Amino acid sequence: MGGRGVVSDKWSQRMLWLCAFGSAIGLYMVAVERQTQNKNNNIKGGLLNSSSSTERSGEGI
Repeated sequence: MGGRGVVSDKWSQRMLWLCAFGSAIGLYMVAVERQTQNKNNNIKGGLLNSSSSTERSGEGI
């Protein structure tokens, strides 16, 4: 009886590690996606600000 419990504990520990690694990979993928979105938003914001400042300087002439 004791041997079966040890095997069961070993497999449950493996499943726990598998879930932990899966969660870590998922969180990493989310972080990379958010960084990419932030970078794209900053680039778009920079382009909008530069075009609006160019229009303002043209109006003043």
